Amino acid sequence: MIVPPRSLDCLIRPQSIAVFGGKEARRVIEQCDRMGFAGKIWPVHPREDEILGRRCYRSVADLPEAPDASFVGVNRALTIEIIRDLAARGAGGAVCYASGFREAASELADGNDLQEALVAAAGDMPIVGPNCYGFINMLDGALLWPDQHGMLRVERGVAILTQSSNIACNISMQKRGLPLAYVMTAGNQAQTGLSDIACAVLEDPRVTAVGLHIEGFDSLGALERLAHRARELRKPVVTLKVGKSEAAQLATVSHTASLAGNDRVSSALLARLGIGRVDTLPELLETLKLLHLHGPLASAEISSMSCSGGEASLMADAGVRRKVNFRALKEEQRQPLRESLGEMVTIANPLDYHTFVWGNREKQTAAFTAMMHGGYALNLVVLDFPRLDRCDAADWVTTCDAVIDSANATGAVAGIVASLGENMPEETAHSLMAAGVVPFFGLDEALAAAETAAAIGTAWVSPAPPPLVQAAIADGDPETLTEAEAKAELAAAGVPVPNGKTARTPDEAAEVAETLGFPIALKGLGVAHKTEAGAVRLNLAKREEIVAAAEAMASVASGYLVERMIAKPVAEVIIGAMRDPVAGPVLTIGAGGILVELLDDSAIVTLPATEEMIKAAIGSLKVRKLLDGYRGGPKGDVAALTRTVAAAASYVVANASKLEELDINPIMVLPDGHGVVAADALIRRRK
Repeated sequence: MIVPPRSLDCLIRPQSIAVFGGKEARRVIEQCDRMGFAGKIWPVHPREDEILGRRCYRSVADLPEAPDASFVGVNRALTIEIIRDLAARGAGGAVCYASGFREAASELADGNDLQEALVAAAGDMPIVGPNCYGFINMLDGALLWPDQHGMLRVERGVAILTQSSNIACNISMQKRGLPLAYVMTAGNQAQTGLSDIACAVLEDPRVTAVGLHIEGFDSLGALERLAHRARELRKPVVTLKVGKSEAAQLATVSHTASLAGNDRVSSALLARLGIGRVDTLPELLETLKLLHLHGPLASAEISSMSCSGGEASLMADAGVRRKVNFRALKEEQRQPLRESLGEMVTIANPLDYHTFVWGNREKQTAAFTAMMHGGYALNLVVLDFPRLDRCDAADWVTTCDAVIDSANATGAVAGIVASLGENMPEETAHSLMAAGVVPFFGLDEALAAAETAAAIGTAWVSPAPPPLVQAAIADGDPETLTEAEAKAELAAAGVPVPNGKTARTPDEAAEVAETLGFPIALKGLGVAHKTEAGAVRLNLAKREEIVAAAEAMASVASGYLVERMIAKPVAEVIIGAMRDPVAGPVLTIGAGGILVELLDDSAIVTLPATEEMIKAAIGSLKVRKLLDGYRGGPKGDVAALTRTVAAAASYVVANASKLEELDINPIMVLPDGHGVVAADALIRRRK
């Protein structure tokens, strides 16, 4: 785990900057001058007397005082020396530009050692990088940044953080109207990770929201701190999480690991923390625009209006892919819409308002106002602008004015959406942002923003989750319990299991069966995948069948588990657990039995889990239709299933330091009031 350094305030909001190196250092000074940095800048160079009109100092020791921030743009070996001197002088922090550290360990044998030496040299002085460009602070004009960028000074805005310097450059060039307060890179995150930097920028009262481009989580503890502080300050965080987590170190012997998938665990982790997740850079920027202006949404209910049926259809189809709701209009909206739009317009949501009111600000305002009175969390108007170099956009400006008038009159959250991103002029985007209307570039991006902002809003109105389970794995080799041993442990934890008993021989199995009563399920012990190995037989009705079945599986089984058959269930469910390398132990709930291989139907629950989290996970499953009494069938005992999932979750938490894998499949969900039964179970843990 990365240990958070002391405060980053001096580093990211400096009053004095020292720059070390040649051309990169010169560029840092140029950028600070161009953006109007009002503080002191001290170049440090062993041979130059001055750089860009400023006196050069020969070393850290020669500086007038300890700098708040330093840009160290020298080779990797000299970087370590300078960082050591800065730390000893009491400097506020430094950006380490050089590469050739841990990111190059496969090519450079000393890469790991040099990175460890760099961190040791820094001590408790914050360092960002190595292998990074640094950061741009457009609130104060402080740029520890050795390259071009496309940003302007702002008084308030969002912060975007990434490990990738090139992606940071690309983001700085955006023409979408998004006010960028900070663009920051973290490089190798040798000492200071993205989450710690994000926590620091959140504290700036001029920052409205934070976006993270994450290749790999730096620290679970830091991520939890970030989520907690974001909720406290009411400043949302949204992530673009790419790639997969490190593969779990286990030999999979169940369905659980494949059902979970480490990227799905990342989504569950972020959702638990109330941090939004998007899939692309455009979605990240569009979501941040919405969050900057209006924060999280109260719901996923949205309205859409356009002057074309084709656009209305595109919007409706895009909504199918998103967790948004084009809720039907309220009855009191219909008459005002009819009066403003005329008899030929079909009143619906999404709404095609035709061109009858095109260019008429008064009538458009009346129609948009009627729609915005519907109580939607977000109200969208689709509007693609003509090319300003070839066409006249006067009527489009009229529509923008009508949207602004309606938003001001109703207090509703409004956005204008260009179906093609290039059809929204940058100057129009800036003017809409200034008026409090979100300029969205793209239908899918607009709906992604709505979905993400609504998810954050939903998370924030719920109680904050308890801290995640973080238990170090115990020493010892993994072992797989027999089904009988696994069921005994689960039964003690509160998971219902069938009435059964073990046997060593076929005759002993028959005797046990006669004691339990027929029909019987017979299973071979010591077999991971019993069905494939022929080590499970069901509905055995007499002694002879028990003996014959036991003899047939004797070659693969170390013994037998004899159980009373379970009544026909309403549905079969799987409960599993695995250890994720980032999130720790996580629970999987999904359609079980043979459906586990046929349906993509599962939910991930990070631990510890509340009853509300478990109910939400069960409610999200496709198999929930069966549990609710599909096509007149009996309802399943969902209350008993919820209790059983909670018992399994508690077992996992209690055994977090040694449990590698848990697989209860299937859980037989009986008709309402008759409970559930764990028909099969597997536990893999450290000895």
